[in-house]
Amino acid sequence: MAFTELLEKVGGAGRFQVLQTLALVLPITWLTTQNMLENFSAAVPGHRCWVPLLDNGSALASGLGPEALLTVSIPPGPGQGPHPCRRFRQPQWQLLESNTTAANWSEEATEPCADGWVYDLSTFSSTIVAQWDLVCDARALRPMSQSIYLTGILVGAAVCGHVSDRLGRRLVLSWSYLQMAMAGTAAAFAPSFPIYCLFRFLVAFAVAGVMMNTGTLLMEWTSAHARELAMTWNGLGFSFGQMLMAALAFGVRDWAWLQLLVSAPFFLYFLYSWWMAESARWLLISGRLERGLHELRRVAAINRKRAAEDGLTVEALRSAMQEELSAGQASTSLLTLLRTPGLGFRTCVSSLGWFAFGFTFYGLALDLQALGSNIFLLQVLIGAVDIPAKMATLLLLSRVGRRPTQAGSLVLAGLCILANTLVPQEMGALRSALAVLGLAGLGSTFTCVIVYSGELFPTVLRMTAVGVGQMSARGGAILGPLVRLVGAPGSPLPLLVYGAVPVLSGLAALLLPETRGLPLPDTIQDVQSQAVKKAARASPEPRVLKCTRF
Repeated sequence: MAFTELLEKVGGAGRFQVLQTLALVLPITWLTTQNMLENFSAAVPGHRCWVPLLDNGSALASGLGPEALLTVSIPPGPGQGPHPCRRFRQPQWQLLESNTTAANWSEEATEPCADGWVYDLSTFSSTIVAQWDLVCDARALRPMSQSIYLTGILVGAAVCGHVSDRLGRRLVLSWSYLQMAMAGTAAAFAPSFPIYCLFRFLVAFAVAGVMMNTGTLLMEWTSAHARELAMTWNGLGFSFGQMLMAALAFGVRDWAWLQLLVSAPFFLYFLYSWWMAESARWLLISGRLERGLHELRRVAAINRKRAAEDGLTVEALRSAMQEELSAGQASTSLLTLLRTPGLGFRTCVSSLGWFAFGFTFYGLALDLQALGSNIFLLQVLIGAVDIPAKMATLLLLSRVGRRPTQAGSLVLAGLCILANTLVPQEMGALRSALAVLGLAGLGSTFTCVIVYSGELFPTVLRMTAVGVGQMSARGGAILGPLVRLVGAPGSPLPLLVYGAVPVLSGLAALLLPETRGLPLPDTIQDVQSQAVKKAARASPEPRVLKCTRF
């Protein structure tokens, strides 16, 4: 683990790390708006069938008011208003009589909305639902777009993790910025819903690359004592992004302009990403000594470590990292990660934590939406609750450790959801408080799982392992909403599943080794050496019998 000593010499928590954190967290904030975008761009406005009497200008000629014409044209719907998906085949003029009601209308007297719909655009001037009529018989297409987006993140995590271990962190990060900018901008001008879904898939693919490589660059360029702070700022970027999304959506009510607004900044991030340093840890382990030396000297200069800058040579690097360089040339792949003793177990338990986070977050988010809160206020609430949770996680990670923090946060979130199964529906304030507390537990889980996953695996396989974790999280996110289909309406079974998964994964996290204060492992041998040292410390000293001469 010679790179840890090299990093301390050039500065592991200096000016470079501050600038790097700012440069990487700002895109994370805007990336979060892409994740939450369809809460607003795909909002479902109030709607009813288009009918000639009301909508072709004949209302003025008939001499009747809009309410009377609506009564004779549209049957009442389930929510006491006009039916959103049916209209009368012929105007029912008898309904204008005082003793006649349309409460018991028959299907034979009505027909689907053959001429389209009229939308209530008082909240949003335009959404993808209104533009492409994703209502009534086509309402399943709306959640499909979100599923396609989540699938894009899952596929991106599978590809970008392995590619980053092969080609480098910064290269994949820069490409991901450019892909997000181009695909996101193109989505704003999509001529049809399938084309829109395609571009959103490409955006999601790039989102996975940005999230994974941002966390890994922060971790591999920061010393152990400052790593928790850097990763907490990374997590706070997502919290700020939640509130930023609410502000942008409140100010821009047209979906295409909103899509453009959250995508265009990534052109700027792509341009300045070429200033950012590639991971010297990865460069040296992969045998690229000249580039690694260049990056180390550059960081030493920014951190004003002139003595370290002058003492860095290729010969010095080769001498200091001789063992890591020889071990780093070994074959590394997903199979290596799963087959290596110890690493396979860490991969399974760590992935379970990622899965529980994605699965439970979507379950809890659906619970919050069921409370009927204002959509803008709800978005702000999610981010506001996240901030103190992640600040508390920083303290817990440095004082308590990674393993108990991850286990505790998952168990807390699960118990809050399970407790909601015991609270009556009429006690809305208590249910809201439990939901917010569970959300805080998930915010803590997200920060901890990023830090913990990066420290459990060696540099040669770190991005592959993080990619597996991200895939697990997105798989959980896709499966989470499907649990709502289990059981009858009002059944506590979905909440029981949402609560049980994080509790079980939190208990499983107790089986992982603690990594607080340990240097990042660079090779598989480093991981195995850590395990041997831990076992040696845990084993009791052998008792030695001393003979005394009389």
